[in-house]
Amino acid sequence: MGRARLVLVSLAGVLAALDLGLKAWAERGLAGGQTVDLGVIQLRLLFNPGVAFSLGDTLPAWVVLSVTGLITIGLAVFAWRSTRTAPLPVRVALAAVLAGAISNFIDRAPDGVVTDYLHTGWFPTFNGADVLITLGAAALVLNGLLAERPGGSRDVGGEAEHGRVAR
Repeated sequence: MGRARLVLVSLAGVLAALDLGLKAWAERGLAGGQTVDLGVIQLRLLFNPGVAFSLGDTLPAWVVLSVTGLITIGLAVFAWRSTRTAPLPVRVALAAVLAGAISNFIDRAPDGVVTDYLHTGWFPTFNGADVLITLGAAALVLNGLLAERPGGSRDVGGEAEHGRVAR
């Protein structure tokens, strides 16, 4: 295994383990409806049978688990194949997304729900895996927008770095 792939696997493993540990803590420490107010965010225990924003929460658990499992496998294959040539920020972003997907899949497997514990009051309750997926995906999009284009220019919003529209 090359160094780039080792970084991907190691970082994804550490981040997934960290989130699974936080979920285990939340299940013990926030049981019985206990809420911990940290100011901007509260720690509050909820169980989500769906995916992001509770989408799919009325589907059978095996369907959600199967679909998220296939997505996680596809993401792992994509990350494995692309990480050798990807720059470090892309490898880190891929590891974050993969870690979040793996953690939520492992959490969902036994009982069909994921453990959510971060609550803002104005946004659905979420978990660390959701943060990893969101930040990793945002970093990948940002990298794509700022990536070097053939000819050495950067294409940002459809305009090349030198001010002319890229066609």
